[in-house]
Amino acid sequence: MSLPFIDLAAQQARLRPALEAAYARVLDHGQYVMGEEVRELERKLAAFCGARHCLSCANGTDAIQLALMALGIKAGDAVFVPSFTFAATAEVVPLAGATPVFVDVLPDTFNMDAESLKRAIAHAREIGLKPACVIPVDLFGLPADYDALIAIACESGMKVIGDSAQGWGGVYHGRVAGSLCDISTTSFFPAKPLGCYGDGGAVFTDDDALAALINSLRLHGMGEDRYSYARIGINSRMDTIQAAILIEKLSIYADEIEARQDVAKRYSQALSGHYETPFIPEGLKSIWAQYTIKVKSPAEREALQARCRAAGVPTAIYYPIPLHVQGAYADFPRDPAGLPVTEDLAGRVISLPMHPYLASQVQDSIVAAVIG
Repeated sequence: MSLPFIDLAAQQARLRPALEAAYARVLDHGQYVMGEEVRELERKLAAFCGARHCLSCANGTDAIQLALMALGIKAGDAVFVPSFTFAATAEVVPLAGATPVFVDVLPDTFNMDAESLKRAIAHAREIGLKPACVIPVDLFGLPADYDALIAIACESGMKVIGDSAQGWGGVYHGRVAGSLCDISTTSFFPAKPLGCYGDGGAVFTDDDALAALINSLRLHGMGEDRYSYARIGINSRMDTIQAAILIEKLSIYADEIEARQDVAKRYSQALSGHYETPFIPEGLKSIWAQYTIKVKSPAEREALQARCRAAGVPTAIYYPIPLHVQGAYADFPRDPAGLPVTEDLAGRVISLPMHPYLASQVQDSIVAAVIG
């Protein structure tokens, strides 16, 4: 057999008539950028996660950049990010003129470690940086520990941007990811749990002034009218066709999240005696952007990958090289105690096929290949 890592075709088959009708509506009215579907999507996304405002944009990276711009992050500021994440979380920080400071993660949830954050804040001050912002990442679909991280940020007068590119819609003690901190961001890259058929992103906030500022920033810094510019901005608008697609996908998103719970439960029941399976803290709910296990060593991981490859089962490693040891980021500061958990995870994690349409019998075949 040869399996997809994420089966977008199965989802498309479920939605195909609605998607084609949505395409047709956009073609009929011809408002291809920031059309009415964009505003409708923003209303529905905000309602889903309980945020007061949602502002769509061109992609998830722009979403974080817009958040930093709206908060006035600048040269001399320290922005604290995990090293165990995709590059987008960190790359926008130097683009804003600020300095990323890398923080370690927890060995069980893979999310930002509050104690490492405290050490990184103290170190940033020692080298003359002003602690300004923390960007926790909802890695693999699980919300970070926002209560702990927000409390630490508040002690230093910092704002918090939640990078929920992988976890938008997850639950943290009764609240939904997207409405957990000052500003939250997400990505609609096609492989995300809620993805479009191109690129797209969104920014969420409860702050009216921040929402107005982000709206201006995404439209070239637009002022009172189209050719009035109140500030330096960027061009980060959502295509109407992508919004139309997302409206249809959002209509089944809650159902798909529940289906992902079933898939993850079956995996954990079958694999827990063989590998270290994902840990979900009490009161939290992952949306399972990835199902990621830990093996004992890089050698064991290579053997597992080889078995799966021979059986036609795809696997993925997120992330094999931590950001703080990458050439582009190696000179930026980090927790002075080091990032040992991040470095250990990079050599031992491996992700298995995960999507809402993974049939139990297919999953049995995947498990058989994984166990060997």
